[in-house]
Amino acid sequence: MRLNRVVLFCAVAVGLPTVCVPGEGSDISGRWARGDGNAIVRIAACGTSICAVNTWIKPGTLKEKIGDKLIMDIRAGGNGYSGTAFDPQRNLTYRLTVTIAGNLMTTSGCIFYGTICKAVSWARLR
Repeated sequence: MRLNRVVLFCAVAVGLPTVCVPGEGSDISGRWARGDGNAIVRIAACGTSICAVNTWIKPGTLKEKIGDKLIMDIRAGGNGYSGTAFDPQRNLTYRLTVTIAGNLMTTSGCIFYGTICKAVSWARLR
């Protein structure tokens, strides 16, 4: 079970006027590299939601592929975002928290009523 994609989910919305307003420097839109070096995601608006889509996966990385996406229903608050994220590839819904400090982001996703959680770090790409 990979909650790394939950983190993926955590970088959101190019063009989301109301979702990206928590505080200065906390916009999650754009491209983010996962802390383990195995993935790059693009976070942007997709319909009425925000999607994190894998744009690069390190060769040999199992269970992930380019084009996989996480569909997020998150709201801004404080220094980040919170809400839920749906992973259509695994048919799982996560409770999600995203915190942003400058060009660093941490995503934390939980499943099974908060009993299994994982945090992932991300760095903004220019």
